[in-house]
Amino acid sequence: MRALPSDVHDVRSLAATYRDGHHVGRHKHDWAQLIYAQRGMVRVMADHRVWLVPPTRALWIPLGQEHEFIVKGEVSFRTLYIAPARSATVARGVETFEISPLLRELILYVLSLQILNPSIAAQDRLAGLLVDLINDARPVDLVLPLPRDARARRLADHFQAQPCDRRELARLATSAGASLRTLQRLFLADTGITIDAWRQKARLIAATVALAEGAKITTAALDCGYDSPSAFTAAFKRQFRMTPRQFSGARRAA
Repeated sequence: MRALPSDVHDVRSLAATYRDGHHVGRHKHDWAQLIYAQRGMVRVMADHRVWLVPPTRALWIPLGQEHEFIVKGEVSFRTLYIAPARSATVARGVETFEISPLLRELILYVLSLQILNPSIAAQDRLAGLLVDLINDARPVDLVLPLPRDARARRLADHFQAQPCDRRELARLATSAGASLRTLQRLFLADTGITIDAWRQKARLIAATVALAEGAKITTAALDCGYDSPSAFTAAFKRQFRMTPRQFSGARRAA
């Protein structure tokens, strides 16, 4: 995309395809950023937390927020950068939210234009609509706080990489290099939740990625360590206030 002076537009766009494992190191922007993947999953790390961004969901990153990301699978990466004056009206911190069909189409339309120029009345109105839709989007809790201790972080990384691992926590703790009692204390101090709660949330977030990629509910449940679809559905609904079927329906609608 041809670089343009920042004073002639207030929304810029980027479309790219990344292969599995592509990593962009820690950085920050002078503009706010909306990250959206039409296909594949983006894992974003910022402020000792990790967000998973599957299709039908997007992540808002305020200007100046340091972050890095890695992709899973081949990712159709679609992102918008929003100028400070415009993004100041977005009442969100770093947050994942639903992409409605209208917001999805608007993102794709902005990508086709490459920029929105506020001196063009129609484009100025589109930028205003974009901000309104971002503000109105329903948040989805796809964030995991990361422990700072290296041993606890190894266990957290394992939970994310192997959500189907059903081994007892005591055995996993030994593999991470500490006693279960020590890791329980570290998780609670660093993340505010217990290891059991962290593990379950990691499983459920991994399931949202599988569902967004088209997996059947039974497959997502078993692959993420649940004994039955009914137990998985109950836990999923408690966490996300929607059933896996409703989540999958949102994917098809988008």
